[in-house]
Amino acid sequence: MANILNRAVFYVTNSVSKTSLKIFANSPALQQTYEQRRNLNVHEHISYTLLNDAGIPVPKFGVAKSAQEASEIAQKLGIKDIVLKAQVLAGGRGKGHFKGGLKGGVKMVFTPEEAANTTGKMIGDYLITKQTGEKGRICNSVMVTERKFPRKEYYFAIMMERAFSGPVVIASSQGGINIEEVAAENPDAILYIPIDITTGLSKQTAEDIAVKVGLSDKKEQTAQMLLNMYDLFVKKDALLIEINPYAEDSNGDYFSLDAKFRFDDNAEFRQKDLFELRDWTQEDPKEVEAAKHNLNYIALDGDIGCLVNGAGLAMATMDIIKLHGGEPANFLDVGGGATANQVKEAFKIITADPKVYAIMVNIFGGIMRCDVIAEGIIAAVKELDLKIPIICRLQGTNVDDAKILIAHSGMKILPCDNLDEAARLAVKLSSIVGLARAAHLDVNFEMPL
Repeated sequence: MANILNRAVFYVTNSVSKTSLKIFANSPALQQTYEQRRNLNVHEHISYTLLNDAGIPVPKFGVAKSAQEASEIAQKLGIKDIVLKAQVLAGGRGKGHFKGGLKGGVKMVFTPEEAANTTGKMIGDYLITKQTGEKGRICNSVMVTERKFPRKEYYFAIMMERAFSGPVVIASSQGGINIEEVAAENPDAILYIPIDITTGLSKQTAEDIAVKVGLSDKKEQTAQMLLNMYDLFVKKDALLIEINPYAEDSNGDYFSLDAKFRFDDNAEFRQKDLFELRDWTQEDPKEVEAAKHNLNYIALDGDIGCLVNGAGLAMATMDIIKLHGGEPANFLDVGGGATANQVKEAFKIITADPKVYAIMVNIFGGIMRCDVIAEGIIAAVKELDLKIPIICRLQGTNVDDAKILIAHSGMKILPCDNLDEAARLAVKLSSIVGLARAAHLDVNFEMPL
């Protein structure tokens, strides 16, 4: 959503450049990490189930994990117009393509046999969309659902919005298309209605929203849908419930034809059943490994690994690396209270990427102690026998102790107090290592102690 980026701009416009904001805008994972959360996303079929249980109508559906199951579900639903939706956590599925050659992750079929044949081409293959990158994401299941023929489409969402200090209802009469484009071309077409979390969404407010989007003739029905939606939002500790489109079919009935949910990871202790539905196959293995150690990992495309604490510092680090002509390969955020062991695990994750030719550590110690970071770095270098240059810039709590630990470690770690100088060295040294590897030379970086 555009407002997620707007929040980031609000917080960091004065301290980071357009380069890092562009990276932020194109990286949903980085957007999540900025708020120090790996917010739970769920597959569409789970969203359908949650909506249906909350009294919000959805088309008939089932979930197939094999071609045979898809055929059986199509027969059981007893419908002729069938939609097959690849259950992959990425936007743009309909415009994507599978590595095996099948075009589109959303397909229309008309018989159980066609359902089985097409599903067989989806399951086990990787769907590539504008959000997945070239690697794509594995499709392990397919939602088999009833096709609707909408006459009119609307957009409804409830999400937590820092600018409003709580939840906000977002509504538009122009659903079914990219809502960001609608907002850019015609801001007046989007309604933003803040909700007081202490009183909740009232029936009167819900009815007013229905009228404003042009559903006066269905005011009561739409208001009840919004009330159900808000109740679900609160009960499930959601950060976002988006229904797009909420559509009128050819019979005059209204359904949620597509939905997206996002939940607050801080509420996992209350929503254990829900969080057990997390599909780890849809996430980067390095991000999964980082999550096990309560770390945040974001993969990028360059050759300088970045170990930081805080996403704001991460973006500033990326800025200065790019200023000197380098490219970040990733960044790993250790947060504000990491242990030496977590730092060691962070190094393992960063160096698992063969594209990493140098590592830049940029830590500002507040709650996080610099000496703990230093202990973790030293342990990682010893255990992993690292041969690539490590440029370490530490400032803040116990920084002098950290410098002593590094100086007496005997490890090839280059301390640097100046951020600009640290970035310049990281770019230069990564370039040297890259040239050596391109020439098939054995890289055993010799660092002046």
